[in-house]
Amino acid sequence: MPGLIGKKIGMTSIFSAEGINIPCTVIEAGPCVVTQIKTKEKDGYDAVQLAFDEKKEKRTTKAMTGHFKKAGTTPKRKLVEFKPFPEDCKLGDTVGVDLFADIGWVDVSGKSKGKGFQGVVKRYNFKGVGDKTHGQHNRLRAPGSIGASSYPSRVFKGMRMAGRTGGDTKTILNLKIEKIIPEQNLIVLRGSVPGHKGSYIIIES
Repeated sequence: MPGLIGKKIGMTSIFSAEGINIPCTVIEAGPCVVTQIKTKEKDGYDAVQLAFDEKKEKRTTKAMTGHFKKAGTTPKRKLVEFKPFPEDCKLGDTVGVDLFADIGWVDVSGKSKGKGFQGVVKRYNFKGVGDKTHGQHNRLRAPGSIGASSYPSRVFKGMRMAGRTGGDTKTILNLKIEKIIPEQNLIVLRGSVPGHKGSYIIIES
């Protein structure tokens, strides 16, 4: 499952040959550097570690600086392992958006936008309790009962209640590649992907 690390640039739209307006997401995919090759004999599994996005050396630990120097590259911000990967990869190789030149569909993972502490109506699409009539004025967006008071006298684990919303890793399957622009390291995907502008995205075929 070869893949790349990218950065979400934003959304746009393009027109198909039939004149249909298609919403798309633009992602800066790579170039990524091979910083480590893991083997079953040494590490217990086969994988390739890719690194993306420049980072200042003064903000990098000495251990990671040495790790990047082994690959002959400058410090990077984001490191991700992919497995399996083409066997002809070597330490220090650069992988670009051309990796998806012959692939029509990809899976995209990213961290969704954080929305902070939210109630059950926004978090779980609850309807709310009762109607606005009959004198009730402060229970419209309430969750309702969360359990019996006599037995078991506790709230069961997993009860849908108010809490932190968003900021979770989400994966969107089978997004169509609309366009690849190798000279600018851009890939245009149909539809939306998780995360805010500038967030890191993992693209896998």
